[in-house]
Amino acid sequence: MRRLSGQTRLAGVIGSPVRHSLSPALHNAAFSFHELDWIYLAFDVARGHGPDALHGMRALGIEGLSVTMPHKTDVAAAVDLCTPAASRLQAVNAVVRRPNGRIEGHNTDGDGFLASLRQAGADPSGRRVVLLGAGGAGRALALALAGAGAADVAIVNRSPHPAETAAGLAYPVGRVGSVADITTADLVVNATSVGMGTDAGALPLDPALLHAGQVVADIVMHPLDTALLQAARAAGATPVDGLGMLVHQAALAFTLWTGLEAPVDAMRAAAEAELAGQAAES
Repeated sequence: MRRLSGQTRLAGVIGSPVRHSLSPALHNAAFSFHELDWIYLAFDVARGHGPDALHGMRALGIEGLSVTMPHKTDVAAAVDLCTPAASRLQAVNAVVRRPNGRIEGHNTDGDGFLASLRQAGADPSGRRVVLLGAGGAGRALALALAGAGAADVAIVNRSPHPAETAAGLAYPVGRVGSVADITTADLVVNATSVGMGTDAGALPLDPALLHAGQVVADIVMHPLDTALLQAARAAGATPVDGLGMLVHQAALAFTLWTGLEAPVDAMRAAAEAELAGQAAES
C-alpha cells in the first residue's frame, strides 16, 4: 500500500454525481507508475458550487482538478485564465494551480478524443465526419475535428440552434447536416448519451447506414461495447470505444499537473479493471 505523508500532493475530480467516476482509478495508477507521492480523490460538489471548489483548491494547495458535470461552464468563468479552446467552448475540464498561485482552466476533451482516434489508426485529417450531438461533448469534438484538418464536419442534432453553434465552432468546415450524410462519411461519431446505462441497446442511428471502410466512434462508456459499436463491427466498420477519450483527456491533465509523460496503457488498464468491478457490483 502506498504510504501517505505530510508531503503527499493532492489532485481530484469535482462533479455531481461523481462517486462512479473512473478518474481516481486511472490517475492513481499513473501516480503509482511514476512512483509519485500524489493521491487523487473524488469530491461530490453540488451544482453551483464549482467556483467554491476553486477557492478550496487555492486554500488547501490542491495541485490539480478534473471537472465534470455540472461544473464545466461555472469553472470556466471562475478561473484566472482559460486556454483558447476552453475559452471558445466556455467549458473547463482540467484545472492547474501554477506556482505563482494562478488557476488555469483547460479543456482536454477534444485533444483526448483525437488521441484516441489516432491510437486506433484513424487520423481525422482529410476525412468527412458526421458528428451526432451538439451538447458540451459535441461542441468540444466539433472544434477539435476542425482543428485536426477534417474535410467536412456535419453536425446532426434534434434541435437546430445547438447544431448551428457546434457547426460554427468547426468553421470553415462545419455545417448542419442530416442522417443522410452518414452514408458518405468516413468517420461517424456519437457524442450523445444514446445507448448509455438504462438506455443500453438503443442506437443513435439506423445501422443500415453504416458500411465497411468507415470508422465509428462512441463516447459512451456504460456499456463499453455499445450497440452502436456492435453494429459498426457487423457492418465491417472500425469501432472506437469511449474509454479511449476518457483515458487520453486524463493523460493530458496528468502531464499538465506533473510535467511527466502519462502512462496511457497503465491508465487504461486501471480504468478497465474499475469498470469490470462496477459491473460486478451492479
